[in-house]
Order: sequence, then C-alpha cells, then structure tokens
Amino acid sequence: MIDLSIKKLGFGLMRLPKKDDQIDLEQVKTMVDLFMAAGCTYFDTAWAYPGSEEAIRKALIERYPRDSFTIATKNAAWLECKNRDDAIRQFETSLERTGAGYFDFYLLHNLGQQRTQVFEDFDMWNFVKEKKAEGKIKHIGFSFHSTADELEKILIAHPEAEFVQLQINYADWNDPDIQSRKNYEMARKYGKPVVIMEPVKGGLLATPPDAVEEIFKKADPDASCASWAIRFAAGLDGVITVLSGMSNIAQMQDNLSYMKEFRPLDEKEQAVIRQAQQAMHEIPLIPCTSCNYCAEVCPKEIGISQTFKALNLLTLYRNLDMAKHREQVDVDLAGRKHAEACIQCGRCEQVCPQHITIRSYLQEAKEKLR
Repeated sequence: MIDLSIKKLGFGLMRLPKKDDQIDLEQVKTMVDLFMAAGCTYFDTAWAYPGSEEAIRKALIERYPRDSFTIATKNAAWLECKNRDDAIRQFETSLERTGAGYFDFYLLHNLGQQRTQVFEDFDMWNFVKEKKAEGKIKHIGFSFHSTADELEKILIAHPEAEFVQLQINYADWNDPDIQSRKNYEMARKYGKPVVIMEPVKGGLLATPPDAVEEIFKKADPDASCASWAIRFAAGLDGVITVLSGMSNIAQMQDNLSYMKEFRPLDEKEQAVIRQAQQAMHEIPLIPCTSCNYCAEVCPKEIGISQTFKALNLLTLYRNLDMAKHREQVDVDLAGRKHAEACIQCGRCEQVCPQHITIRSYLQEAKEKLR
C-alpha cells in the first residue's frame, strides 16, 4: 500500500543546477539538505536524465540513511533499446549509478502512443513484477503522456500498476491535447494514486502571461506565481506527491516556504485559479484543433498543427527557447517537415474547418522559430 501521508512536495531531478556545463553538485547537496530538513523525502530521477542518477547518489544516497528518503527512477525501453536485454540493462545501470540498493518507486517511462507497445514487446511488465518479488522494487508504476482513452486501456491491461505519474497543472487542466483533467479522473476511476509532474509546466507558470500574473498578485502580493500552480496540483485527491523540477537554491526555498506545511487552496483561492484559467483562455491564439486535414493535403508534408502549438506557446509564455524546442521536437516526432518547406500553394487553407490563414502563420513561424 502506497503511503499518501508523505510531504506533498517532491524533488524532480531532471533540471538540476549546472556550473560550467556540469551538474553543480555542491548546490545540489545544499538543496537536498534543505529539502530533507523540511521533512520532504521524495526524489524523482530517471535513467534518461543525464548525470542525474549519479548526482543524487553523491548528494543524497551516500549522505543519508537509506530508510530516510524515497527514490524513484524510470525505464525508457523505447530509447536506445534494440531488445529486452537492452531494456533490462537500464534497470541494472540505474541501480549501479544510484547505489540505492532498491527503488521505492520504479516507473515504466513515458507511455503513450507508439511507446506503449515497446514495453509490451520487451515484456517489461513481467520484468518489473519479478524485481518487485525480489525486493528490488517496492512500487510499480508508469508515467504517461497521451489520451485518457489510452490510459484506460493500459490500466485495464495492467492492474499491477500501483500508481500513475501524470502531467497536471491549471493551464493544461482542460487542454484537449494534454487532457490533464481527463487523465487524472481516469486514474482515480481505477483507484490509482497519482504522482504529479510538470505542475509549473516546465517553469512556464512561474512567469505566466501578464494578465494571469496580475490576477495572482492582486489576490496575494506576497505569493509567487509558482506557488499557485503547485498548490493547485497538490490539493487534488489521491496525490502521492507533486514533483517540482527545482534548478537552484532560491527555487527550493520558495517551494518549501509554502509546501513545508502544505495548505490546500480554499474556495476563494480556487476561484482565483478559475479566473487565471479564464484569462489564459481569452488570450488570442491560433484556433487550430489539430484535426490535421491540412496535413492530409499538404504536398510538402509540413507539420502544421505542431508548428501552431509552438507559436501559441510563444504567445502565451513569451519563452522563445521553449517554443523553438517544442516545434523542433513535435514536428520531428510526427515525421513532418518544418515551416520553411512551405511553397504557399494554399491547399491547406481550402480544407481548414477553422478557416485559419495557414500560410501567413507558417511564414510567421519561419521568422520567429528559426
């Protein structure tokens, strides 16, 4: 049985501080010490996070009693694995890197779409059950990025999953693509507790759109915008912990200031969140619904909907690096071409149900995302 009484702030180790392009181990040690002193105990890493497992061995595992903290890591069988042996080797590598002896939480990493089948092909569900029987894993779960319908299929096929890690934040709560709310409700329908990732949306909600920040500052001038996001997520029923990918001591101190003695949002504060969500909804964005009719007729196979998502991200958060990265990843994953391949033929606009001036936005993407 998973203990839901642990502190609701988890330390996500994907974005550790760096110095001279290397993880700043001394700063990580200070952050770990502050975190542990506050009574927080959940640390989340992954085989795929460069240097993270080694860093947490030096900053935490070699410095604190093993029973004083909880360590979670993940297996990305779809990444650099040609067969089951390669996938199993990730588990063994994680044990070696961390020196943890066992993992309190072990996740099959980033299920969704074509990645889900890889774990089936490599029989990884039976592997993690075997490791649990051996005492090398205490709790089996998976992280997930896809639709609620797909999540339900996995939960039905694998009742051995004891928890689910989901992307949940107030900005994505009703997003039709990310489906934060639908996925959360599906996990709870099957009685699965939830670990929350991306509560601050990769840091974007720490500096939200001006209209949203004004709402938060008016409600509580002393509270950081990140605090609203994390408290929103942590207050949901059935949450094990909320992972914050803290990248420096200041972020750790801010998070601990309101999460050491966590208080869920009251009704008045929930109303503030709804105001913020409405303010975000009113920001004019490209009204693309990702029906992808345009993609079906594009002679150059351009990733139009993926490009528009990146442009909308830029409009909302004014973070050019994040928007560029999102466009690059999403277009490439979809196997499509980038905006500069557009020949301005206009076929896309002839079939768009939303009557979007697609060519002009692709031109904008060429200018802004390159």
